[in-house]
Amino acid sequence: MLRASFRICLPLLLLLVSSPLLAAAPDSTHEFTLDNGLKVVVREDRRAPVVVSQLWYRVGSSDEPPGLTGISHVLEHMMFKGSDNVEPGQASRLLSALGAQENAFTGRDYTGYYQLLSRDLLPIALELEAERMRGLTLPEDEFLSELEVIKEERRLRVDDNPNSLAYERFLTQTYMASPYSQPIIGWMHDIERLTVDDLRTWYDLHYHPGNAILVLAGDIDLATARELATTYFGPIPAGPVPPRRPPLELPAGGERSITQYLNVQLPTLLMAYNVPGLVTAEEDWEAYALRLLNGVLDAGHSARLASELERGSGIATSVGANYDAFSRGDTLFLFSGIPNQSRDADLEQLEAGIHAQIERLQAEPPSADELDRVRNQVIAQLVFAQDSISHQARLIGQLESVGLPWSLLDEDIERLQAITPEQVSDVARRYLQPERLTRSHVLPAHLKESR
Repeated sequence: MLRASFRICLPLLLLLVSSPLLAAAPDSTHEFTLDNGLKVVVREDRRAPVVVSQLWYRVGSSDEPPGLTGISHVLEHMMFKGSDNVEPGQASRLLSALGAQENAFTGRDYTGYYQLLSRDLLPIALELEAERMRGLTLPEDEFLSELEVIKEERRLRVDDNPNSLAYERFLTQTYMASPYSQPIIGWMHDIERLTVDDLRTWYDLHYHPGNAILVLAGDIDLATARELATTYFGPIPAGPVPPRRPPLELPAGGERSITQYLNVQLPTLLMAYNVPGLVTAEEDWEAYALRLLNGVLDAGHSARLASELERGSGIATSVGANYDAFSRGDTLFLFSGIPNQSRDADLEQLEAGIHAQIERLQAEPPSADELDRVRNQVIAQLVFAQDSISHQARLIGQLESVGLPWSLLDEDIERLQAITPEQVSDVARRYLQPERLTRSHVLPAHLKESR
């Protein structure tokens, strides 16, 4: 929460940090493409002698056909299990001994691998990354062992976590036509049926230079980046680039409702509207207006959901909203909350309170002052995030992986500043409609027995 003295100075602060003359983070950003199709984006930031290397593959859970859910995540695990010239686990041990940080992640639209290390160690990281781009061995004994690890990961993170399980089931209802309904970790019955041959086929289809983006951010210049990328990735033959289409959702699938009885302590409300992301929006401004709509509802202590439903009427113990504009396909405008049982509030009252806030914005745009305050908070978060070269690289990689240019990162503030109160109200009217809504009431399991 912002202190009062800081809040008074916030508009002035934003004028300063958003000024091009005072934006301290990137010195410059460059891109080039190797002959084999690998795209390289270089973000110069000389504030510390470190570099982050991120290699993004354009494949994630939304690319997986029925019966193979979770295969992208399994392959992510197996990328650490040995290649032609590196024993299983050897690369991780070497990087750890050198003081580097490394890890990987799988999303709906991408799979990524990263190292954060001293700039003089970057050649080692790139050599290891290039080695496993096409030299992965995928030994069956390692695969079978890692599969048990992944099954246990699913149990811990989802099956034995009632809130995660509730959200996973909720997504199956919010997406009627889109593969975003599939869990990134995969369904357990699909994980159990995966074979090492399935993995080899998936690897051969997707892990090629032309299906990847290398992002280098930190204390590095264009000439050095080009030399290193050419040295280590240049010899890799170009491979097939699988066609991709944005996952689209039914714009008006009809109002849907699901009740879940799980081992939760408190009843929870989940609500989501099917809305476009920046890739699928008819007009770019709509996605930026939806981001600011999210801010009006849930950007800080003074946002409407917190001030009206938590501290005002007191019907919510907690309530929030979320919207991610940077997905490859149609996405969600999400609400979640817990009713304040100490005031005898229930899920129906909380839902009615959220709808009242939506209808208020649909009927009347936020004031210019309110939108400016929200915009300043959103922009402040964007500016302060530039302190992390890993965050800069991750935003670049995410944009490029979903089919958007990295240059949007540097245009973000300007585009947000162009949104008007009327546009915020307009997207609320057009997209937060009942025919786009899915709700879930998540209730403690013992209530089912008492019905």
